[in-house]
Amino acid sequence: MGSVVDAPSADLTKVVNGCLSNDKKVTVVFVLGGPGSGKGTQCANIVKNFGFTHLSAGDLLRAEIKSGSENGTMIQNMIKEGKIVPSEVTVKLLQRAMQESGNTKFLIDGFPRNEENRDAFEKVTGIEPEFVLFFDCSEEEMERRLLSRNQGRDDDNIETIRKRFKVFVESSVPVVEYYDAKFKVQKINAGKSIAEVFEAVKIIFTPAN
Repeated sequence: MGSVVDAPSADLTKVVNGCLSNDKKVTVVFVLGGPGSGKGTQCANIVKNFGFTHLSAGDLLRAEIKSGSENGTMIQNMIKEGKIVPSEVTVKLLQRAMQESGNTKFLIDGFPRNEENRDAFEKVTGIEPEFVLFFDCSEEEMERRLLSRNQGRDDDNIETIRKRFKVFVESSVPVVEYYDAKFKVQKINAGKSIAEVFEAVKIIFTPAN
């Protein structure tokens, strides 16, 4: 099983001490917020305006499964059995995507989901995030958005939504608190309109004169 976990980064340049092979500094921003807080929309705006590469751990896991690779089959089997995919597996997929992108600036969306993810990311990659971009939004507003959007998602029902909120509070909020204690959290009021939220985001990503 260990060799399968290592598979995603085989034959690829390692990220060493926070640098890619060209010795350029890697900038990582973790993007966290509850379901419906608008992370995906704002990540697309940041990519377009500030040249970041947007990586979603969930998307990478789904793509690996779809690829039919040995690693993907292992991930699929674990999910089918109701097991949690080991943090190292997800981190290796993120690491590979970073290496293959040719970029040095990354938004990592919806990750780390918990303290174990956070610890594994820092240990495996040797990278600490520049900061955490935290989209702070009330559960009432997130619930309203999720119920009103029409994306054909079968998990957008009230019971499932509330379970997702509970998981976020229990698992992801401690990650935000950990980085907040290190003065590495940029909190955004995500209850406003998309345009208003992006105005606040722009201030954070625009270098000081």
